[in-house]
Amino acid sequence: MSRRVHRSLWVWLGAGLAFLYIPIVSLVIFSFNSSKLVTVWAGFSTRWYGSLFHNDQILDAAGLSVRIGFISAALAVVLGTMVAVALARFGAFGGRALLSALSTAPLVMPEVITGLSLLLLFVAMEQAIGWPAGRSAMTIIIAHTTFSMAYVAVVVQSRLAGMDPSIEEAALDLGARPGKVFFVITLPLISPALVSGFLLAFTLSLDDLVISSFVSGPGATTLPMVIYSKVRLGLSPEINALATLMVAIVGAGVVIAGILMNRAEKARIRDEQMALAGDDLPAANPVSQA
Repeated sequence: MSRRVHRSLWVWLGAGLAFLYIPIVSLVIFSFNSSKLVTVWAGFSTRWYGSLFHNDQILDAAGLSVRIGFISAALAVVLGTMVAVALARFGAFGGRALLSALSTAPLVMPEVITGLSLLLLFVAMEQAIGWPAGRSAMTIIIAHTTFSMAYVAVVVQSRLAGMDPSIEEAALDLGARPGKVFFVITLPLISPALVSGFLLAFTLSLDDLVISSFVSGPGATTLPMVIYSKVRLGLSPEINALATLMVAIVGAGVVIAGILMNRAEKARIRDEQMALAGDDLPAANPVSQA
């Protein structure tokens, strides 16, 4: 590759990153603007953060979104891991192709179709069995779990596919039960994928607007819905402050998760090296010891 082509690639990469991150940086900067006009700088101030923390509508919506995100992400990790283990470890079984197709369909399904279909499902279930009674936080949790578990399944399945199954097979040969092998050996080895899947599912739930708009009710308004309703009436500096806090929290979560995953990976490599070093040690000679 010539130097000119190499330089051109770096220029296009820098332009793409600038196009992506400059708006975020400007949003953070103007969140400290003292003026009500979000495009005119009038001096440094934190007044909009104070105003944000006194806005009950935004605080209630943020708390609801966080609760829904944690619950739906936890359920998505459990269900997605079950699907991933079935596809990666159980081999060929009846309905495998159907399970694989159903678990990956939400990845390519338009959100409008997903939201509309779930709304029709909830209405039909309410008429048939009386549950769920109306649209509420429960229906949003079910909807978010439904589409986010597909992402968790893909992440965990890729981790299981790259993991050496001989460790699990050795434990089974030594008499360990399959359940104990999964919780003692498999689960710690795939823990980085579980953390990644949880963060991905939480982010998708926190960011979702389309599906939540279909399955939410009057008493369950998520944060993206509040932001969208406010932006339609005009930009507000409070939204800049809120977006800055969200960027900071998500960024801190990603950094902490990366540090924990890096430490876990180093510990795993160190344990493998110690195990290999122990196997390479020569056996003790009984004659020489005598």
